Amino acid sequence: MLGQRQPVHRDPKWLAAVHEIDCCVQCGRWGIQAAHRNQGKAKGKKVDDCLTAALCLTCHDEIDNGKDLTREERRQRMNDAILATITELARRGLIGVK
Repeated sequence: MLGQRQPVHRDPKWLAAVHEIDCCVQCGRWGIQAAHRNQGKAKGKKVDDCLTAALCLTCHDEIDNGKDLTREERRQRMNDAILATITELARRGLIGVK
């Protein structure tokens, strides 16, 4: 259904799995947040839960508000962090194919 607006997908199990990753996928610092991707959200709504990255507070803030990075650099860092999170979830056996 490309082109049609889909409802936002919420999945508490996905977010719980992300929180099982103890260290930031970007810098390795202990203690993470499930950081949602900013691109594609509208009117205060977050994007799908599967578009989250296991980031420490510092990296999360840098991606969301980093004044030393361009918008494109921030987006690329978030995309890289989401892919790293999905990879870590798969390696730990926390996600799979049904």
